[in-house]
Amino acid sequence: MDYMTLKEAAEKWGVTPRRVNYYCAAGRIPDAVKMAGVWLIPKNAEKPIDGRTKQGKGLHHE
Repeated sequence: MDYMTLKEAAEKWGVTPRRVNYYCAAGRIPDAVKMAGVWLIPKNAEKPIDGRTKQGKGLHHE
């Protein structure tokens, strides 16, 4: 399996490396592994849905 770094995943998904690290630590990226203190993310991994947003829930701010 080919892997990418936090930085590469962050650039691919348009988020910060810190956010990708959070996804990994929370177990939200299947098959991500930590080796020698570095997260390795499968190149074919999908970006997890960001639970911080309320998109699609019909909430409107007026």
